Amino acid sequence: MRAFILPEFQLAHPARRNPHLERARAHGAAWARRMGMLDAAVWDDEALERMDFALLGAHAHPDCDGPTLELVTEWYLWAFFVDDHVAAHFTRPRDPAGARDVLDRLDTFLTGDSPEPGNPAEAGLADLWERTASLGTAGWRRFTKATRNLIVEARWKLANIDVERIPNPVEYAQVRGRFGVGRWAAALVELVELAAGVEVPDELAGSEPMRSLVRAFADAAQLRNDLFSYQREVWEEGENANAVRVFERFFDCSTQRAAELVNGLLTARMARFEEAALAGPPAGCVNALRDWQAGWHEWHARSSRYMNDGYRVGEPRRDRLGGPTGPGTPGLRLTPLPGTQRPSRGYPRIPFQPVGPLPLPKLHMPYPFRTGRHLDATRRHTVDWARRMGMFDAVPGCPGGGLWDERRFLGLDVAHHAAMIHADADAERLALHADWLAWGAYADDYLPAAFGASGDLAGAGACHERLAAFLPLDGERAPEPANPLERGLADLWRRTPGDTALRDAVLEMTASWVWELDNQERNRIPDPLDYVETRRRTSGAELAMLLAGIPGDLPPELRDTRVVRELRTAAQDYACFTNDLFSYQKEVELEGDVHNLVLVLENFLEVDRWTARDLTSDLMTARVGQFEHLAGHELPALAAQLNLGPPARAALDRHVQWLRDWMAGTLEWHRHCERYSEHELRRRVTRSTGGWLPELSEPPEPPGPVRDGLNLRA
Repeated sequence: MRAFILPEFQLAHPARRNPHLERARAHGAAWARRMGMLDAAVWDDEALERMDFALLGAHAHPDCDGPTLELVTEWYLWAFFVDDHVAAHFTRPRDPAGARDVLDRLDTFLTGDSPEPGNPAEAGLADLWERTASLGTAGWRRFTKATRNLIVEARWKLANIDVERIPNPVEYAQVRGRFGVGRWAAALVELVELAAGVEVPDELAGSEPMRSLVRAFADAAQLRNDLFSYQREVWEEGENANAVRVFERFFDCSTQRAAELVNGLLTARMARFEEAALAGPPAGCVNALRDWQAGWHEWHARSSRYMNDGYRVGEPRRDRLGGPTGPGTPGLRLTPLPGTQRPSRGYPRIPFQPVGPLPLPKLHMPYPFRTGRHLDATRRHTVDWARRMGMFDAVPGCPGGGLWDERRFLGLDVAHHAAMIHADADAERLALHADWLAWGAYADDYLPAAFGASGDLAGAGACHERLAAFLPLDGERAPEPANPLERGLADLWRRTPGDTALRDAVLEMTASWVWELDNQERNRIPDPLDYVETRRRTSGAELAMLLAGIPGDLPPELRDTRVVRELRTAAQDYACFTNDLFSYQKEVELEGDVHNLVLVLENFLEVDRWTARDLTSDLMTARVGQFEHLAGHELPALAAQLNLGPPARAALDRHVQWLRDWMAGTLEWHRHCERYSEHELRRRVTRSTGGWLPELSEPPEPPGPVRDGLNLRA
């Protein structure tokens, strides 16, 4: 009995096969036997042959030489053995403490100063480390980090199994996309390229085109694995970190429907990969990742490890494949296979459609908001500051002459927002935070007005590049500001203790605004994962935390841990999704924007706005619930594990309190500011264009349970 019928996959590139496959098979089996992997009550010779990890290596790396294929086959053997070893000895018997001990010891073998191996997993890692670490390059360091992250992900999965907790969709995608097999595979592909003499320098690996490419690649790899492995992981091992299982629970739908949704997201992520491939990453790197993704699919469709009975692969296992093999055939990789599912969603909507106000559901917020005592003084300061920066002046090319007038700014009330998310700040710091919020809101209106309406993406890019000049470091001189946007940023930077991290956060935010304009020009609605990942940057969430000293006041050993990162992003998402609910009419109807989670879910799930609204609210509830779980359980456990002293624990408490204030204050501000009210939207249109929003009756609520509109129980 199968859990569901595998969906039809959209495959753009045929899998190829390395001519050294048989050599790798024999070598891998001998290596596994030598490491003791066939004597551990986990695998035997027959099971190893049927899973055929050498076939994975041969399809994933079709052009590497024989010795390199043997090495990567051993890495695949080791990674999957660890997974099965932990499942057999600890996950199924429900021994989380024993599993954590195994994973903690494995971590020590990634330091180069490892103890004597005590089991086949340790013996395999020690052997591979000794033979691979000689590369000693940036690519090797990235692979080491990715391997350590596999252990981080395994701990996270075990912790959730221990308390029978199924992660929410955003948490699942973020943890597995950052720490899971997809990132590890991308690093392994880089290692294979390195063995062939191709080095990816740090500056290229950290560039936005490469980051987007690898993000989409990693997401697709994980989603593909989850579809094939659901039956093994969920039915046999009690696993709950599987996208199909996560979607089943969150959408309250059948397993079959959840699988179809996961496959739709997989298709969207592969489409995003191809888009990112056009943005400048090296062609060799792109083709190597394409080969790996095609080979990953082919292996899943043939290995005994997965639910693939009856799946159409076109050829008998281990027989010739439909497509070229060996080196010298990269030009044929772009030949599309017969399409079975429509391409990526993302371009169907007509912009500026009348939607009317979106009635909001009750929003879950367990924390009270607090308000700083300097609110009144800050209100007086911010309106004076905005006037001095020229934010009430005419803007060339802007319909109606100007973006803001004083009345609109007072209705925005950035001082109120700042006073709630920085409730303990003194008068000077609160004024600075409020001015940053004002500048961000002005920029959010300025770029679409100055460049979006005319489709001037080159001008928007030049504007972003020029803003970097107003963030000088090490005594550099800034040019003379030419407009309120530049004038405001120059003044803020002069008053802010700036460093490289803060400068990078500002520029990442402004670059993401250009990304938004590009999407809007093409009417491209991003897929949910692309949207959520980038939304944190468009909102300036990282900048806000840095300005508040978050996470700079945390001990270094805490800052980049999974727990702290998840805590921050859960709060960021709650704040961002709050804005999306309140700003729906403003963005979709008045501005023709495509960057709103309600619209993203409408488009991706093909549902009405009310269903998408309620799913957005559900995600907010899930994210704040995850925040509470992290703050109440995982964070104290991490502090105890690291043996943090009183000063570090106090810094951690301040960190958590600020994030609570940010979520609660952001929700309260949206409830009271006039920026998103229909009255203000009508005044804005009348003032700027002489036009008028049509009289819209409030759309009726759909009858019956909202979820029925998603057809999830089909």
